[in-house]
Amino acid sequence: MSLLKKIKVLVVDDSAMVRKMICDALAKDPHIEVVGTAPDPYVAREKILELNPDVMTLDIEMPRMDGITFLKILQQHRPVPTIIISSLTHAGSSAALAALEAGAVDVLAKPTSAYSIGNLGEQLAMRIKAAAVARRLPAAASAPAQTPVTAARSGGYHPRQLIVIGSSTGGTEALKEILTHLPAGLPPIAITQHIPAHFSRAFAERMNEISELEVREAVNGDELRSGLVLIAPGDFHMTVQWAGQGFRVALNQNPPVHHCRPAVDVLFRSASLCSGARILAGILTGMGSDGALGMQMLKKVGARTFTQDEATCVVYGMPRAAAELGVADQVLPLPKIAPAIIEAANAMAAARDNQSGASQLAATHQTP
Repeated sequence: MSLLKKIKVLVVDDSAMVRKMICDALAKDPHIEVVGTAPDPYVAREKILELNPDVMTLDIEMPRMDGITFLKILQQHRPVPTIIISSLTHAGSSAALAALEAGAVDVLAKPTSAYSIGNLGEQLAMRIKAAAVARRLPAAASAPAQTPVTAARSGGYHPRQLIVIGSSTGGTEALKEILTHLPAGLPPIAITQHIPAHFSRAFAERMNEISELEVREAVNGDELRSGLVLIAPGDFHMTVQWAGQGFRVALNQNPPVHHCRPAVDVLFRSASLCSGARILAGILTGMGSDGALGMQMLKKVGARTFTQDEATCVVYGMPRAAAELGVADQVLPLPKIAPAIIEAANAMAAARDNQSGASQLAATHQTP
């Protein structure tokens, strides 16, 4: 959608105060027009037919019909790109995950005061612009993970091998597709997904339930080890560093990068400074350019890189930026990313074995 034409937004929430706060925040963006509001899904249904909005913001807990049920009905009969705005308590975060699985494009924390909606306004506007250009992809099967495409390497991996991945709009479902098709025992994985505070923990817990890998929300000082996936907490940048015997993560609340915290560039740049690291880096679906410059730095120090292709991205922004910089070794459809990660990890480990074997052979031929 061209931003020369205003994006028409319908705001659906049972709280009149929250509806006003969202409308006031979006009124500051010249590219967005709130064309209507609704206190529940029944009113929203009529407003959708009348106003034909480009994007809808949707609460989950509402009278007469909950937001997830409404979203599922819309997906069948009249899909509208939808951003969930929910109270992201632990229960609320689980419901938001269900909404993403039901077809929502993104999720943000519900404001609790004029101050919080002021902070959220810019983020919400960005997410609405991403949702307006989002591609509707076929719903993924909700079955548990199947047998991994390829088994992990029996000989183990180099201790300095590391996998780093960045994603944004549509990324939670893309990560779900990837993580449920990776075997236990891979080199450690660090992930930055643009995600709200509190929601990151529920997302990590859900991925841990359905993946063979151990998946956790990162804690400052965590060690990255084989078979472990750490996800950056919402509202915290995550960096990695080599700590003598392995990689460790550090968290900070430095200013947002590309209007995002966590930011992919922060993770990637830190990884590029890990001398001797053997890194595989990937950028998945998302709006904007976060991660591209960080991937460029990784590429300069010898990392292997990949991006998700346009056809399988919900929003082809971040991968496009990396591709335009010429820093992606491979451009892959989503179903082929997990096998490619396994293949690249195994190839890096095999290269280590070959170098070790060559060194041993050279030593045996040295003159006493």
